[in-house]
Amino acid sequence: MPIKFLAEDDRPREKFLQKGKNSLSDSELLAIIMGSGNKEESAIELARKILNSVDNSWHQLSLLSVKDLMKFKGIGEVKAISIAAALEIGRRRAGQEIPEKSVIGNSHDAYSILKNQLSDLRTEEFWAIFLNNNNKVIHISQLTQGGISQAIVDVRILFKTAFDHFSTGVIIAHNHPSGSLKPSKEDINITQKIKEAGKILSIQLLDHIIVTQNSYFSFSDAGLL
Repeated sequence: MPIKFLAEDDRPREKFLQKGKNSLSDSELLAIIMGSGNKEESAIELARKILNSVDNSWHQLSLLSVKDLMKFKGIGEVKAISIAAALEIGRRRAGQEIPEKSVIGNSHDAYSILKNQLSDLRTEEFWAIFLNNNNKVIHISQLTQGGISQAIVDVRILFKTAFDHFSTGVIIAHNHPSGSLKPSKEDINITQKIKEAGKILSIQLLDHIIVTQNSYFSFSDAGLL
């Protein structure tokens, strides 16, 4: 049944305006993003089917590619891109809520700060957390995309950023889309390069965190620093 034939209270856009965004179910929110369903299903019904396929998990939905989404009848390229873009906005919003000025006392604190940025990605990204003498976070930034090997080129950027923010310590982090928590030889080599450069510049490398979808590996905890 098309949405226009539903009772006004059941139309997601009207419900949004009358009762507020918090009144909408997940399927209603997704239906608004999609705009329409297919000949057999309303946008809400199709949204419900899509969410059911991922156990009603926004996280699992965010892992679907545009091609995956297009397997659902009524989801063309434009709708699939709209869904993926909305989920990416949510990921970036979560990243902007990183609690700067928080104190990092252990590896889990660092993981908690960056897991929203790194856990859902299909490609590798390299990030850094910059700290002061009291281990307070003073800046967080992405340094590279596409692979840890590119970090070799950006060691200068890492330490320039540290100087720009008067940082005395740094924690680096990257993700493993494969899900493996085992550091590669390249991971170990780049960690040592950054550690040695930091000694010369009096900026301590405090940890290197590898992030996967559900967990993390700490070089510091493993005694590799």
